[in-house]
Amino acid sequence: MDYSAYLKRINYEGDLNISLDLLKKLQYLHLLHVPFENLDIHQGVEIKMENAFSKIVERGRGGFCYELNGAFFGLLKDIGFQVRLISGRVANKDQGFGQEFDHMAILAEVDGDRYLVDVGFGDFSAEPLKITLDTLQQDRYGDFQIEKFDGRYLIVKKRVDDVFVPEYIFTEIPRISDDFKEMVIYHQRSEKSSFTKKKICSIATENGRITITGERLKIREGKKLMEKEFKEESEFHHDLRKYFNIQLSAR
Repeated sequence: MDYSAYLKRINYEGDLNISLDLLKKLQYLHLLHVPFENLDIHQGVEIKMENAFSKIVERGRGGFCYELNGAFFGLLKDIGFQVRLISGRVANKDQGFGQEFDHMAILAEVDGDRYLVDVGFGDFSAEPLKITLDTLQQDRYGDFQIEKFDGRYLIVKKRVDDVFVPEYIFTEIPRISDDFKEMVIYHQRSEKSSFTKKKICSIATENGRITITGERLKIREGKKLMEKEFKEESEFHHDLRKYFNIQLSAR
């Protein structure tokens, strides 16, 4: 991995001395510059984790969790952080959770403490969450809490309207990228996967988020929300270029 090119992609300039402060800066900048998106799935382009660096850094694209956290894991490891890939199971509408390897995240150890690092879950925390139980963690993107769940899992929750809502459950067991391959295929092909149901491209801003789907554009700035519904597909492609600098090739 050419980590200097990766750092340029996320607009980081500074020293690379291993610290929690560096980890926080890298995660936040990644969220501001690399979108969460599943556009290749809807273009019929096969997603392979080994192509994530080229897609994100060289082609200026984004990706979904396996690509984003997989590539970011490689960056952190090359810089010198103690990191491991971990598996998450995402909460669903039925108040259950997805299969093992449903989500890829990162666990980092810095100065004897462990942190949940995640640049691949869309509207999540701006900075790493410390693995400390039943403790409110205030983040610029919301309030979070990590608790024990069902014996072997931990659960991360985000406050929504004064209620802590489950995001996903996870263990700290180290994983390798091959462990996720079956679910990478599942999320590209299964009609049950949320990623095959609609296209999305979303990126954090300093005071909000910009999200585009096949149907509409949403721009949130603080408490203000602007929504625009597309009348023609050309509007989707126009705003994708305007806000994300992404131009999809014709099928």
